[in-house]
Amino acid sequence: MTTATEATPNTVTVEETSPTTRRISVTIPADTVADRIELSFGTLRAESALPGFRKGKAPRALLEKRFGGTLLKETRSQLVADAYSKAIEEKQIRPVSDPEMSKESLEVELVRGKPFSFSVDVEVIPPFTMPDLEGIVVKKPVADITDEHVDAEILRQRYRWGTPNRIDGAFEHLDRMVGRAEVRVDGVDGIFFETDQALVVVPAKEDEGQGQVLGLIIDGLDKALLGMKVGDSISLTAVGPDHHEREEVRGKKLTINYAPANAERITPADVPALVEKFGLGEESILREQVRFALEQRRDSEQAAAQREQVFEWLLEKIDFPLPEKLSAAQMTRAIGRQRIELMHRGLDAETVEKRLAELRGSSEKQVRNRLRLFFVLAQIADQFDVKVTEAEVNGRIHEIAQSQGVRADQVRTQLTQSGGMNELALQIREHKTADRILQSAKVTDVPAEEWNKEVQSRAEEQARVAAGGTGSAETPKPEKKPSDKSK
Repeated sequence: MTTATEATPNTVTVEETSPTTRRISVTIPADTVADRIELSFGTLRAESALPGFRKGKAPRALLEKRFGGTLLKETRSQLVADAYSKAIEEKQIRPVSDPEMSKESLEVELVRGKPFSFSVDVEVIPPFTMPDLEGIVVKKPVADITDEHVDAEILRQRYRWGTPNRIDGAFEHLDRMVGRAEVRVDGVDGIFFETDQALVVVPAKEDEGQGQVLGLIIDGLDKALLGMKVGDSISLTAVGPDHHEREEVRGKKLTINYAPANAERITPADVPALVEKFGLGEESILREQVRFALEQRRDSEQAAAQREQVFEWLLEKIDFPLPEKLSAAQMTRAIGRQRIELMHRGLDAETVEKRLAELRGSSEKQVRNRLRLFFVLAQIADQFDVKVTEAEVNGRIHEIAQSQGVRADQVRTQLTQSGGMNELALQIREHKTADRILQSAKVTDVPAEEWNKEVQSRAEEQARVAAGGTGSAETPKPEKKPSDKSK
């Protein structure tokens, strides 16, 4: 066995695969592989207590037979992690995302006596010239919370906490249904995706027939659903968005066969029931609590509007080449970050999914701007030495839980299971970075109505679809109008 000082160094090469990505290829020599395997087996033997043997005395052959496969996988992971850390330090690479191992590398097994090779792709900050960040001109939308806003929010809460009633008759606007969905992709044999828990909502009248199904915006969804009922077979078609996370569906004709298994219509709770549910004693206290929550939401929207102006200014001042084709990982990250942003802003689950579907179908320019902004903010965060603490992560989880009306542990579990904790930390870092720039900005108050008209005019001129908001600071109100039986 070689000693640490005699070990053969790893072979490392770095290839520029795009302006923002590097492929790091590493070959770990056979002697290093053998040493690490022996060390792992030695540790396993010392700690194992198998029936019939004293601790640390189990035969090597028995250990290899029982634990060999698992141990080699664990050793392989340790070798890759160590080699990757040494490689980026040696080549002075500063990744801005987690490494993604190539498909070929995932299939390579660790074998005693043979060198082990793998490659990973990482994103890096492309070179660009940083503009002067002092004195950016920013408008701050201001608005008062009125009794009308409070009434509208109470109505939304009445539908949120209302009583769902099963329906067997014809579907109407805003009815909800759950059923089996099968997705087929043109040119691909068999079923591409299937689920028995597909949630579909009949679009509201003001939605102009558009609705979200399985993360896709479907035109004419209202016509396909209105008048149908549980047990019917419904066929929907769409074209895979050019920026979908799954590259296999991009630009392809998609057919969704949907069979609703059950459906419900909400009967809104009355106000006394809400008062009792929240333990507030009387309606006046309920109204005070609702007003306070709306004021918090308004303040959040104000902050979002100001940050959005900073982001737009940065995109105007900074440009650099991006990959010709956005990767699935890049789109997945963009979707994940936007999901957290929308949740933080207090939008309900159905609205969040609709906004994300809009993002998938948004313009090339908009999606690429989001990616470019990611790199720009990463560079500025490094420049300002912006860090994210565990307390800040916990605080943001609590804010999201409060805005969603759920427990903090539910949000944490959801983010952990979906891999969203890293995106949450990135969101906090980007917000702190923008707020740092705003400290030296020239801020002018403007009425919210004036600001919203400006935002709408700019959005129409640029013909872009707002995915998760355009920085609008409109006074918070329900996503659906009261007359449309908002849920």
